[in-house]
Amino acid sequence: MSNASSKGGGLKSILSMLVIPIALLLGWAFWKFVLGNPANFEGGDVTKNPLPENVVGAGNHYLAVMYHGGFVVPFLLCTLFTAIIFAIERSITIRKSKGTGNIESFIQKIRALMMKGDVEGARKECDKQKGSIANVVNAGLVVYSQMEQDKTLDKERKILAIQKELEEATTLELPMLSKNLVIISTIASIATLLGLFGTVLGMIRAFSALANAGAPDAVAFYTCISEALINTALGVITSAIAIIFYNMFTSRIDSITYGIDEAGYTIVQSFNARVKHD
Repeated sequence: MSNASSKGGGLKSILSMLVIPIALLLGWAFWKFVLGNPANFEGGDVTKNPLPENVVGAGNHYLAVMYHGGFVVPFLLCTLFTAIIFAIERSITIRKSKGTGNIESFIQKIRALMMKGDVEGARKECDKQKGSIANVVNAGLVVYSQMEQDKTLDKERKILAIQKELEEATTLELPMLSKNLVIISTIASIATLLGLFGTVLGMIRAFSALANAGAPDAVAFYTCISEALINTALGVITSAIAIIFYNMFTSRIDSITYGIDEAGYTIVQSFNARVKHD
């Protein structure tokens, strides 16, 4: 079982490492072939200005503006696609970790069964529920049964053994829940900065072109400004999406962690009550 889990974890790690290069390739392809579609530009030439917004059927004006945002745009698209991919992956993983049923209902069932001393019934509920909480509870119940049969240890050591097993099981489960969240949080931090970097480069290019031009061209200048600012807009949007996903997943993980703690407390208290009763 541990070998299979190790192989599965190794495969997931490799796939996680491949996400960013794949997202960068997708970002470049989107920038090159979608944003850089010749139909979006005057005369079908990507080096010229975007077609006006009021030209019907002439392509997307804003896509062309984004294309002229420069080489930073593919990297911004990479961060956006990476955030979305990992958000989908985390959503699936956390949903599975919650199990098949409601967490509160599951904990209530475990509490009721443990009050009756029905350890096997509680383990069956774990098999039905599945997920991280069920895995931790089931691990604790296995040791619970062993401690009930053990006549060599005193009550305090038995309780410590159950608590230790619950802590170890929790330690194994929680890292899988928070995995890849650091990438989402990093994207939330750097996307805006990357957008500002692209904007600064665009502004430098705009003022340089204005300085080198014989006569000021207000339309061309404002077009360059809008193309530069598109980087900031894309960076802010990406950062906002990443922050929303990060906070949402963190909240869900906190809920699962609380459920694990509550279930573990129920098991320990149940064992303590049974020992006193015996």
